[in-house]
Amino acid sequence: MTAVLTWQQLRDLKYAELQDAADGWAEVSNRADAARDMVSNEMTNTLTESQKGEAASAALSRLKRLDRNFEYLSTECGLIRTTLNSLAFELSGSQARLKGALEEAVNLKFTVHPDGSVSYPTGGENLTDGTPLPGGSTTGSPVGTPYGPTLGATSGAPPLTPPNPNHAKAQDIADRILHAVNEARETDRRFNETLAKLKAAPGLTVDTKTWTDAAADAAAVRGVADDYLRGGIPQAKSPAERGAWWAGLTEEQRQEYLAVYPDVIGNLDGIPAKTRDAANRDNLQLLIGKLEGQNSEKAQTQLAGLKSIDHQLRADPADGVPPMYLLGIGDQGNGRAIVSFGNPDTSRNVSAYVPGLGTALDESFATNDVQRARDTAKDARAYDKSSASIVWLGYDAPQLPAERLADNAGVMFDHDAKAGASAYNAFMAGLSSTNQNADPHITAIGHSYGSFTVGQAAQQSGGIPGADDIVLLGSPGTGAESAKELGVGQGHVYVGAAENDPVTMMPSKDESSALGAGLAGGGSAGLVLGLGMGGPVGGLVGGAAGGMVGGIAGFRSSEDESEIWFGTDPAHKDFGATRFKVDDGARPFVDGQGATPAHSNYFNPEEDPDSADNIARIVAEKGGLTIQEHR
Repeated sequence: MTAVLTWQQLRDLKYAELQDAADGWAEVSNRADAARDMVSNEMTNTLTESQKGEAASAALSRLKRLDRNFEYLSTECGLIRTTLNSLAFELSGSQARLKGALEEAVNLKFTVHPDGSVSYPTGGENLTDGTPLPGGSTTGSPVGTPYGPTLGATSGAPPLTPPNPNHAKAQDIADRILHAVNEARETDRRFNETLAKLKAAPGLTVDTKTWTDAAADAAAVRGVADDYLRGGIPQAKSPAERGAWWAGLTEEQRQEYLAVYPDVIGNLDGIPAKTRDAANRDNLQLLIGKLEGQNSEKAQTQLAGLKSIDHQLRADPADGVPPMYLLGIGDQGNGRAIVSFGNPDTSRNVSAYVPGLGTALDESFATNDVQRARDTAKDARAYDKSSASIVWLGYDAPQLPAERLADNAGVMFDHDAKAGASAYNAFMAGLSSTNQNADPHITAIGHSYGSFTVGQAAQQSGGIPGADDIVLLGSPGTGAESAKELGVGQGHVYVGAAENDPVTMMPSKDESSALGAGLAGGGSAGLVLGLGMGGPVGGLVGGAAGGMVGGIAGFRSSEDESEIWFGTDPAHKDFGATRFKVDDGARPFVDGQGATPAHSNYFNPEEDPDSADNIARIVAEKGGLTIQEHR
């Protein structure tokens, strides 16, 4: 079509031919995806297991390149498919509106001329002599113009409207014809521009520049496909309703949503884990391409994290470690990433760990926090093979930039935790909805400020959906006075608190004020909360900051020793949780390992085997924990 599209062309348009073309591109996309699956899951795995040496390494390198080529081909062809289907959808609407106007013209015995004008017959009667009023013709008025050319008028005054009652009907028909044609012309223009962008550079190299282009392509297609697809996604529904919606789609519809909205589908609680993983792997490449084209510190920080996750997804899993699933990814806020080791839909035992202060989508998260989930999955599977472990960064954990050492309100108070609690509960509701076991065992785990987030989630109405057990590690408190307030029963709340972890002995807010240096006390609390997590936090503790940390660790009020910053100390007998054995850990600074070495080892089977084993036993519902005396 061109800018001179006529109403006759629009009337005769066979938009089914566009849909047929879309089906052809869909076939190419699906075949590329199947080829990629064969390359990555069959050829690569077989070669890795059976061959060693330089030749095998060279062959593997070529296979990985082929894998990326098929991935890109599948993505781009899927975008073309959806663009053509969206074009057919919009043109069919314009055509339907045109045909409705033409049908009405035929019923009224009006004549539609090639230029879109409409002639109408005599009608009504002259008030003076009773003769029929003459017929005439009219043309459509552009949108926003209240009348088309009729009898003419003086400049600045509205034209005279013929009294023949058929004129108003003809004007309405002419307007609808013009509007339908103009709408189709604009649709054609927009989609022509979008399709022109869906081009690949010459050659077989698929690199970050290629994915940067693909990210722009995806954004362009979303810009024209919203009316066709976006409105159908039940984002405001419950996880169960979303799952039912997805199950009710045809395979073609699912592929279209995955091609155009991998960011939405991949992060939609209630969608099956395998589907989310596929969507997020595609979106991961688009995000890498998008951020490659940006030079800001935030973009480059997140890019490092994304690339590390991508590398791990492509690597072969270590012995005893289940496959990796990417259940969420995004660059909003401080970044989002949800990684599972093991399929949470098919595993009976599922744990979801929330990290704390300083955690963001960066290289530190991708190595340290992801490793914690990997360790937990491996250790839990030693007791029950049907176990999966998740690290959940689905919220903006409070950050600690160097210029805000003394006033990190995000840590001192509860805004981030409450926002994170709602998001965490939505995710956990999704896990419960998609898990295929009759009686799944779900464990919520929080570390550092993440334990406060989990505690806040547990205290929301209805508690943490599906949770059977709660594990609090290195906790500054949950906001609760007793384990009974966390919704799973006092006997199902577990605590790991190292004796040399200053975060677990932070002074209460009243104590902090009583120090006579409330601001400094609050700032020092912010310093220790989540220290040892790596990233921006690790470099902040030293000198005077170390002195403050030591002060916190040694300061206890004589009035109420059970109170710490966010309520009752979970390791205290008054809280009533089960305290399991962990290693005391190195002393802050004194043992030469920095400010909070004991705060970072709870998941590590090398540094703290007792703690790691106890966590695994809880996750696998094994029992036999080694117990530690309460404070």
